[in-house]
Amino acid sequence: MCAALGVYAVVAAGSIRVPPGSSSVLGPRFFPYFVGTLLLAASVAVIVAIARGHRGLPEEEEDVDPAAKTDWRTVLLLVLCLLSQLVLIELAGWPIAVAVLFTGAALALGAKRWWVAAPSGLGLGLLTQLVFGAWLGLSLPAGPLLDWIPVLHG
Repeated sequence: MCAALGVYAVVAAGSIRVPPGSSSVLGPRFFPYFVGTLLLAASVAVIVAIARGHRGLPEEEEDVDPAAKTDWRTVLLLVLCLLSQLVLIELAGWPIAVAVLFTGAALALGAKRWWVAAPSGLGLGLLTQLVFGAWLGLSLPAGPLLDWIPVLHG
């Protein structure tokens, strides 16, 4: 199945239209080719491993407690973090919205040190802003706090 998805991704990526005079460094075909190639490589590795006789042991039981109840507080906090992303993208910009989402999700899932989660989220937001905005030429709003940095714009 993975091999079929890989072949489909590589073949379908060729039909993605690239606008003439496109100035993006990587272009819209890069990620489909990359993911399709990874799927094909993983499929070949699994097929070779199975052909050599390497087979995984079946699991005896799951490592979850079937009697445990759903932690609805955590689910609600994660939903609120996702909803904050919708609001904050326009108001504060992509990097700040990602920082809030990452920090909130980390704290909801049990992180003890917010001062580690917040800079990690901001770094993740700035990195994705740089990759998608500057290198791929896609428009992610930098927001009023970071609008003065020219490299963050597509």
